[in-house]
Amino acid sequence: MSTTKTRTTADAVTGTTADAVTDQAVDPAAGATTADRIAGARRRIDELDARIVAAIKERMSASDEIQQIRITDGGRRVDLAREMDILRTYGDALGREPGTRLAMTLLELCRGTGR
Repeated sequence: MSTTKTRTTADAVTGTTADAVTDQAVDPAAGATTADRIAGARRRIDELDARIVAAIKERMSASDEIQQIRITDGGRRVDLAREMDILRTYGDALGREPGTRLAMTLLELCRGTGR
């Protein structure tokens, strides 16, 4: 890995600029700078986040459909046993505390309250 340096300076009198000192690591094998690699990884995260949000919205819609069916049939909107299963699934998959917190947030979003 090599480092490229560029120098940019501004002349206050003439208003002209030149290159300033910037260190940017370059991966010679990939031909990409560290900043380029980070930007690419961030774009991937943004794409994943968009897919996650879309999946959550789809989950909310499916949950709403189930709640409407239950209510129409004279049942309760929420199935606490099912919610406990979901909490357990997320806790097992992602770690007890963070998985359970995430599941609780999803369940809250999907209960139809506050929408």
